[in-house]
Amino acid sequence: MNLIVRILVTALALWLTSLIVPNHLDIMGGSSVGGRVLAVIIVAVVYSLVGMIVKPIVSMLSLPLLILTLGLFYLVINALMLWLTTWLTGQEFFGEWGLEVQGGFWWYVWIALIVAILQLVIGVFAPKKS
Repeated sequence: MNLIVRILVTALALWLTSLIVPNHLDIMGGSSVGGRVLAVIIVAVVYSLVGMIVKPIVSMLSLPLLILTLGLFYLVINALMLWLTTWLTGQEFFGEWGLEVQGGFWWYVWIALIVAILQLVIGVFAPKKS
C-alpha cells in the first residue's frame, strides 16, 4: 500500500511541476484525459523505481561529496535521477509515453528540486502506513 501511495504522490508532484514549468517539463502521451493520467502514472512508476533502486547506490558512492557539501549534492543526485527517468522513458519500448525536459543541466536541477518539494508537501497529506 505504501508503494502505491508513493507512486500517486510522485505522479501528482510531476503533474503539478509540468504545470509550473510548462516550457521545460513535458509528460508526453495520451490524447484523452484518461490517456494523459495513464502517461503521468507510468512516468511516476519509472521515477519511483529509479529512486528506489538507483538512488541509494548513487548516494552511497557519492557519500564523500554529500558530506563535503553538507547534503547539497542531493540536488545533483535528484537531477541525475530525473535525467535517468527521461532517458528510460524516451526508449522505444515505452511508445508514446515519456518524460521530456527542455533545457540544460540546471533545468534538471530546478525541476528535481520542485518535484522534491512538492513530494514533501503532498506527502504530508497522504495516508500514512497503518
